[in-house]
Amino acid sequence: MNESRPTPADAWRQMRRGNERFVAGAPEHPRQDVERRTEVAAGQRPSAALFGCADSRLAAEIIFDKGLGDLFVVRNAGQVMSESVVGSLEFAVAVLEVPLIVVLGHDACGAVAAAIDSTGDDAPTLPAHIWRLVAPIVPAVRRVQRESAGARPDPERVGSEHVRDTVTDLLHRSELISEAVAEGRLGIVGANYRLTEGAVAPIVWVGDIDADT
Repeated sequence: MNESRPTPADAWRQMRRGNERFVAGAPEHPRQDVERRTEVAAGQRPSAALFGCADSRLAAEIIFDKGLGDLFVVRNAGQVMSESVVGSLEFAVAVLEVPLIVVLGHDACGAVAAAIDSTGDDAPTLPAHIWRLVAPIVPAVRRVQRESAGARPDPERVGSEHVRDTVTDLLHRSELISEAVAEGRLGIVGANYRLTEGAVAPIVWVGDIDADT
């Protein structure tokens, strides 16, 4: 496969166009045929990596109208950073040479709701593994709480703050990824997916990219 590498900005524009087709109900379902299956059996050359929530409604290739071999996808509940996630994304950048990482959260996220609930005075104790999963979301909950004057934090605001935190955490954890951004080889977009509308809206971005265009 001799596909040329898109720039970070071009890769994001391709993602946005695919999402626009999905929102409009006119997906093209590209590169999902027998020929593509045969082509990518020899190796992968994805145009982007996506780190998203494991929610069953966040099927990345459908949301962005992509096909086989187009996206390198890493997911867990609440898109919470971990060593395995960092390693997987470093592989995508260093070995697969993706020009773009998308960090994708969504509204009505169960992990965000669990993190909010866990901060209540009478909150039940969560199972240990679930608590370790949602604990990294709690700082975002606390920031929104301080701005909410005692009211229950808005889950959408918490989710957006958590996306920002996740992008920052990735850059802090990975010298390889932060260097790729600094050298202009990689862009990162943190975004939110609207379950009802199907639209992906950028929240934060770094690198040689303007996610609003």
